[in-house]
Amino acid sequence: MNAHTTRSFRFLTATAAALALAACSDEPDKDATELESATTEGEADALAAALPVGDFMDLKLGAKIVGPQGPEVTGTLDSAEGSFADIRSYVACPAGMDPCDPKTAPEGTIYTYVHVVYPGEDNEDDTGSGEGNDSSDVEQATSFRMLRPAHGFTGSVGYSKAEALAAIGEKADIVVTCLDGAIIWSVNPGDAGDQWEQAEPMTFYWQSTLPPSGPAPAYSIKANYTEAAGSGPYPAAKDGATNACL
Repeated sequence: MNAHTTRSFRFLTATAAALALAACSDEPDKDATELESATTEGEADALAAALPVGDFMDLKLGAKIVGPQGPEVTGTLDSAEGSFADIRSYVACPAGMDPCDPKTAPEGTIYTYVHVVYPGEDNEDDTGSGEGNDSSDVEQATSFRMLRPAHGFTGSVGYSKAEALAAIGEKADIVVTCLDGAIIWSVNPGDAGDQWEQAEPMTFYWQSTLPPSGPAPAYSIKANYTEAAGSGPYPAAKDGATNACL
C-alpha cells in the first residue's frame, strides 16, 4: 500500500435509506454528503482501499474494561510544539457482558476500542491537556491514526457520524484506510466545507479479537499540519491473531 492510500477523498456518510430517498426525489437531499468519482489513478487506488465504516451510535456495547487508570484512559496528543489534542479512550465488551474482564471473557470475545479526540482541548481544566497546556488554536485537524499495527483487527471500524456532521457540516467525509497494518481515519471537509477544529470532539472506534495489554504510544492526530502523538489502550501482538489491515 502506498502513500496515495492515505489521501482523503469524499464518500457518502448519510445512510443508504437517505440516499435512496434522494435518488427518488426531484430535490437534492440536504442531509447527504456529496459522492464524487475518482479523477486520478491515486484517488481510484485510495477509494478501492477504503474500508467500510460503521456509525458509533449504532454500536451496542457492554461494560468497559477497568484497568489501573479506571474504566477510561485520558491523555494528550503532543509534539515538540506542545499539546494538540486531548484523547479519552476505553475498551468495551459486547452488549450484555458486565463486568468486562478479559481474564474471564469467553473465547471469541470482540473488544471495541473507542477514542474520543478533542483538537486543542476538551474545556475541562483537570483532564487531558488542561488549561494553559494546549497548542495554539487548532484551526484544522485532518486525520486521526494508529502508529502501530492494529493487532486482532476484525475489519469493523467507524466513527460518530453525528459528531462529524456537527464538526464539519453537510460535507462531512471521513475515509478509513490502512497503512502498514495500522488504521487511518482521514478527515476531508470538502470544497468550502467547515474544518474539524478546536474543541470539536470526534469519536473513533475499531474492533479487535484481542484485549488491551495497557496504554501505549500508538495514536496520533495531524493538526495545524503537525503530527502529535500520545498513548491509548493497545493490544499486544499474539500468534495466530489476524489483522484485517494485512
